[in-house]
Amino acid sequence: MRIAVLMGGTSDEREVSLSSGTQVAAALREAGHDVVTVDTVQGVLSRAEETRYLTEGVRTAPPGVGDLARLDEGDTITLARDPSLGDVDVFFLAFHGGSGEDGTVQALLDAAGVAYTGSDRLGCSLAMDKEVAKRLLRDARVPTPDWLTGPRTAEEVVEALGLPVIVKASGGGSSLRLVLAHDRAELDAAIVESGEWDDMVLFERYHAGRELTVAVLGAETLPVGEVIPEHEIFDYECKYQRGMAQEIFPADIPEALSQRLRALALTAHRALRMRDYSRVDFIVDGEGRPWCLEANALPGMTANSLLPKAARAAGVEFSELCDRIVGLAAARIKVHPS
Repeated sequence: MRIAVLMGGTSDEREVSLSSGTQVAAALREAGHDVVTVDTVQGVLSRAEETRYLTEGVRTAPPGVGDLARLDEGDTITLARDPSLGDVDVFFLAFHGGSGEDGTVQALLDAAGVAYTGSDRLGCSLAMDKEVAKRLLRDARVPTPDWLTGPRTAEEVVEALGLPVIVKASGGGSSLRLVLAHDRAELDAAIVESGEWDDMVLFERYHAGRELTVAVLGAETLPVGEVIPEHEIFDYECKYQRGMAQEIFPADIPEALSQRLRALALTAHRALRMRDYSRVDFIVDGEGRPWCLEANALPGMTANSLLPKAARAAGVEFSELCDRIVGLAAARIKVHPS
């Protein structure tokens, strides 16, 4: 099949997206596909540019959004109809954050009438809005920490949720714009900082415990993984810098807990109308109670990201994983991989 991998964009997760996209492209070529790579800011990438992004990887801090060129959303439809991409069978979406993950690009691709991987505009928008997602999770009886939406005073937050407390942006990803406030001084500072986020702010009850994650592929769940970060929380640096976290697949947990988490992940995947694949993250507290933190419609897709590691634990190597995701998209238009 001829596949275009879309990546980049202008979100503060741009580098993560470029890393995912170039590795996905290499994996799809290994699986026998004809692949073209496209950065929605720069256009079609050369092999030399792909190599540069593969080599550069992800830095310890994200690029400033103000330093990035603004993406003209209308160009996505033009891109999908570009003559050089006219024979593409499936667009593989390797975006993270911003318009590539919140449903905007998906809606434009739907309007352009092309096939693409992953969740559609509804699933992406529901998962990306953490406050809406938490309401749907709660309605589906998936336990999620109590929360308040901002703006709130420190007194209101402490009275409702106690300390420590998580302060995060409703539409954030990769643990960006997320603060763990241990005391009133840190909470006051986080409230001031959050006023500059240009997004709804969530205050969420903090549950200490083990960080566990479950990936969904098609209609099945993959082995549960455990993340043990070097920092107190699994932040941006721990996620993308070598040696900053242990990621153990399968997690060393009782079978009953594994089955419980996998069932909850599948319920969350369906409640948020996601499709093809996703990753659902949990904290399991000291009493063994699972709390769903969030669901990711477009999780990281480098060979060392959590979902590919979960697939590997199930005997599915990275190239096969990418090929299977393409197959799920192709099946919707009755096009079958060669």
